[in-house]
Amino acid sequence: MTTTVTPDSLLSDNDLPRRQRWPARLWGVLAVLSLVLFLDGLDVSMVGVALPSIGTELHLATSSLQWIVSGYVLGYGGLLLLGGRTADLLGRRRVFLIALAVFAVASLLGGLVDSGPLLIATRFIKGVSAAFTAPTGLSIITTTFAEGRMRNKALSIYTVFGASGYSSGLIFGGLMTGFGWRWTFLMPVPIAIVALTAGLTLIPRDTPASSGGHDVLGALTSTGAMLLLVYDLVSAPARGWTSPVTLTLFAGVIVLLAAFVYVERRVRHPLVRLGILRKGTLVRANLAIVALFGSYTSFQFIITLYLQDVLGWAPLKMALALLPAGLLVALSAPFAGTMIDRFGTARFIVGGLAAMSAGYVLFLPIGTHPVYLTAILPTAILLGVGFALGFPSINVQATAGIHDDEQGLAAGLVQTAAQVGAALVLAITTAVISAGPPARTAAGVLDAYRPGLVFVTFVAVAGLAMALLPLVVRRRARQGGAHRAGIVPAEVEEAEAA
Repeated sequence: MTTTVTPDSLLSDNDLPRRQRWPARLWGVLAVLSLVLFLDGLDVSMVGVALPSIGTELHLATSSLQWIVSGYVLGYGGLLLLGGRTADLLGRRRVFLIALAVFAVASLLGGLVDSGPLLIATRFIKGVSAAFTAPTGLSIITTTFAEGRMRNKALSIYTVFGASGYSSGLIFGGLMTGFGWRWTFLMPVPIAIVALTAGLTLIPRDTPASSGGHDVLGALTSTGAMLLLVYDLVSAPARGWTSPVTLTLFAGVIVLLAAFVYVERRVRHPLVRLGILRKGTLVRANLAIVALFGSYTSFQFIITLYLQDVLGWAPLKMALALLPAGLLVALSAPFAGTMIDRFGTARFIVGGLAAMSAGYVLFLPIGTHPVYLTAILPTAILLGVGFALGFPSINVQATAGIHDDEQGLAAGLVQTAAQVGAALVLAITTAVISAGPPARTAAGVLDAYRPGLVFVTFVAVAGLAMALLPLVVRRRARQGGAHRAGIVPAEVEEAEAA
């Protein structure tokens, strides 16, 4: 079994129930892990803001610019399952710190290269490193904080930092791009070095699993399937979704996934225990994060190009316009854990997806001369609310009830869903945008973007419907039981409200 550090190891068993404050060491571990997750989100958003400037300087078309986003997603989504399980088997602290060091080096290289392909390569390497830091950081938290109120508080702080990174990356991206797009790559370097130095001191040593084995075939087939799937998704728009190459690659994905399932059902120590997928809360969390993260990533891609290319806004102006979203996510941090404890994850996930869906719907009729207060600000506010409600709740739900030795696996699954979902939604969105004829006017460019906005809205609404379904079924079941017990529906509603 893996040796883990819990709050009980930092406070005595007798002290823990009485003390409301966590020890400084525990706060330090949470701060380091949260900073790295913030850095992951910050890096993705900052680069998104810089895309128009990168395209201009390096002479890259929109389809090529997509690869600066998708190269990161390719490495991230392709290796997340391996990253999460590697942390369980080789030691979380070791895997986390090595991956963080690689992230810092790749960030430095990204700010120095002058070639589009080399820039995309550094983004891929950063995605690979994030595929190890993200699930490892989450599994360190879930094995350090006992399930329940303490873990919910820690996870709410941790995931709000991640959401804040995505939203505030727009702000920092605007500031850095004003000095030059290279600063969006160089800015994470000193932050990563600070986190690495603090992590070496604060993150407690853990013992790699003494049993469990290394499922080499499972690692090869799952990683190959994820890499091939993400690559096919992000490259299909350029080749065509029905081209022989695209269809052949999809067939290869199916073969690799079938081989993976075959191996996992027969190997003694599987990389992914398939029985974990029978847990309904984990499956629903994975579906919810596909809708939330996939729609948000694609919307950010569109709105960045819209505000800068169609409206001609400077990066800093765009960043300030979207600032309310980042502020809402950041200000929600102190309350997220308490609210999840009180209302549960399911309602918060529904509320988050509902807010994001409403934000996209409000943005659909946008024109080439929008009024900020009525056309852009409401969407920014709703997206901030949606991320603040949905992102922490999904992560809490995904890891609830999972044994310590599979926390890395559960974290890897939900984050794989996020990245593969983002790749899929972004690939389809880009294909929809590129399907029309080349536009020569601002109105024409906006008309080309609008079908992509419709698809993004559809993804969010579909996710909302899937999140609502269990609540509706549960409520009807309760009402049916209440009728059989002689309780009228109004009394059931009053009881649920209480």
